[in-house]
Amino acid sequence: MTKSGLVIKAQSGFFTVCCEDGSRFVCTAAGRLTKGKHAEDALAVGDRVTVEPVKSEGLVNGRIIAVAPRERTLSRLDPVFTARGKQGQEIRQVLVANPDLVAFVFACAEPEFHPRLLDRYLVGAEAQHLPVLIVASKVDLVGFGAARQMFCIYEQLGYDVIYTSTHRDHEAFAGVQVLRERLHGKLSVLTGKSGVGKSSLLNALKPGLAKEVGRVSEAYKKGKHTTVVPELVQLDETSWIADTPGIRAYAIWDVQAEELDGYYREIAPLVSQCEFSDCTHTHEPGCAVIRALHEGRISEARYDSYVRLREELSQQRKW
Repeated sequence: MTKSGLVIKAQSGFFTVCCEDGSRFVCTAAGRLTKGKHAEDALAVGDRVTVEPVKSEGLVNGRIIAVAPRERTLSRLDPVFTARGKQGQEIRQVLVANPDLVAFVFACAEPEFHPRLLDRYLVGAEAQHLPVLIVASKVDLVGFGAARQMFCIYEQLGYDVIYTSTHRDHEAFAGVQVLRERLHGKLSVLTGKSGVGKSSLLNALKPGLAKEVGRVSEAYKKGKHTTVVPELVQLDETSWIADTPGIRAYAIWDVQAEELDGYYREIAPLVSQCEFSDCTHTHEPGCAVIRALHEGRISEARYDSYVRLREELSQQRKW
């Protein structure tokens, strides 16, 4: 009798699957699923699969015989090298399949908020068509007014921002419940740099969850930095959270300088109005983006972020 489930861990050809009835299987994959050429990883954490129980062969007690079509992926290009060390085929390394939400956690203070870093993350999410949530943490350190001033430009652009504090006596503590509701029933990526208060948020969402996520992250650090071994941890019966070093670094994978303008929400609609089809929006006459900047319709900070990131991408090596 087959069962449907979710891949919650993937490592060295073995996949842990949590089934709808709560049972768990350590599985290998049927050969027809993984053999041959693939444009992306055939199986990954977050995949919805069909499992066939098998007689125990050591730790293995199941076989994945089918994988449901993916709705989206959080991924990066992974060059495959030949035996002689020359670059060969490129495949898409899937970090998490079917994420419902990517939540970026940024502190209002301690550490200082760096909007250009958030811009980079948003570009990566836009490029991979991922639903995004911005979590402003430590609101109690600056107050609601200052916090909203920091993130208001993103709200104006249509991004959802949740203002939070883990201090129960602060009004922003209500944001933790809002975040819990947004994560409920979803496979989420909750990510942020060290010190932004993610562990405190996780503990406020579910006591002990930060320790479990930390255990998973620590395991990654023991391997090579180019290796990503994702794992999902459970927030509640229907909610899962992914957190890996690879995810924290993903922001601008697979984005070329020439396409960057399409991933800034305020710039994209203006591109077709530029005089030149290959306009970089940095110096050209007849540029609709520069005109909008001078008229105050585009934030100077966001425009500066675009220019800096475009310069960086233009200097990157193209495989």
